[in-house]
Amino acid sequence: MGRIWLSPPHVGEGERALLLEAFDSNWIAPAGPHLERFEEKLASLAGRQSAAALSSGTAALHLGLKLLGVGPGSEVLMPTLTFVATAAAATYLGGRPVFVDSDPHTWTIDPGLLEEELGRRARRGRLPAAVVSVDLYGQCADYERVEQACARFGVPLLEDAAEALGSSYRGRPAGSFGQLSVFSFNGNKIVTSGGGGSLLGDDASAIARARHLACQARQPVAHFEHEEVGYNYRLSNLLAAVGLAQLDGLADKVARRRHLNRRYRQALGGLAGVSFMPEAAYGVPNCWLTCMLVDPVAAGVDREALRRLLEDHAVESRPAWKPLHLQPAFAGAEVVGGAVAEGVFERGLCLPSGSSLTTAEQDRVIELLHQGLGGTGASG
Repeated sequence: MGRIWLSPPHVGEGERALLLEAFDSNWIAPAGPHLERFEEKLASLAGRQSAAALSSGTAALHLGLKLLGVGPGSEVLMPTLTFVATAAAATYLGGRPVFVDSDPHTWTIDPGLLEEELGRRARRGRLPAAVVSVDLYGQCADYERVEQACARFGVPLLEDAAEALGSSYRGRPAGSFGQLSVFSFNGNKIVTSGGGGSLLGDDASAIARARHLACQARQPVAHFEHEEVGYNYRLSNLLAAVGLAQLDGLADKVARRRHLNRRYRQALGGLAGVSFMPEAAYGVPNCWLTCMLVDPVAAGVDREALRRLLEDHAVESRPAWKPLHLQPAFAGAEVVGGAVAEGVFERGLCLPSGSSLTTAEQDRVIELLHQGLGGTGASG
């Protein structure tokens, strides 16, 4: 058995066929029919009117925040438990991230803390330019409460659904919340185009402007005319073809990851000191990554020792996201709470969760974790 990866790309003949179709058509550059079809299908899956396919999820966050009016000196409220891109995009525009702690019952942004912080800022006359929610590890934030808080104070919301394609909240698909939303198609995501992302919304003119900015803001004239500075953010037709084929298998990929998540819980959840990311009753997560918590006192071993054990046996795992308020790049940033997110980072370990993971490979991971945790069972 070779190395077991955390979340590798899962591609097959469908992706190869569409990629070659795009190649043979000579639609290579950032334009073409596969790109248009990819955008249309994405919008449909997310319950949106429009989608712009871009070079990365980070690019989508950048353009989304720009469209919402974030600029120099702006403040943007966002969860601290997330990947760095959520905050980096705000800083590209001269904005300042303000980090909010996680809800212990979902690990997503705490809607109570968010509303309290918006209220404090409203009383001081310094409301943020935007709020960014994050659908963590494929679990949607509590949008009923988050949207109510944003609406109460008139602050626009951007949904960072980079990890959540195929998830849902009260029957609505991830990506359908806020004024704008974002997906990522990085190689480790549930669906990949080999790299890429998308910005989605219901205002077709806003998404059209995103496409314009993503193409260097070139004016529609024969010569190269630019009235403002744009970006080189468009996704290529070749990569869109791969992504288009990936979308056809989305339901199966989600089902497989959820199955893997259940097997991990069944096999390990009864061991002393072991628990898993809570699954909120309000939605259905895609289980992009299965994250377990290890209490070092009860388990007799800490998360890092287990990670090293897996690595010694050619199994990739990863600590939970390090909270952004602990990152040196954001030293001095404002933070609301933080203890919940810090606890998840200190004890959280993400396990191999790719939809191509075989039962035998998962059994191997479970066996090693049983050894590390002093258990005696195999996979259950």
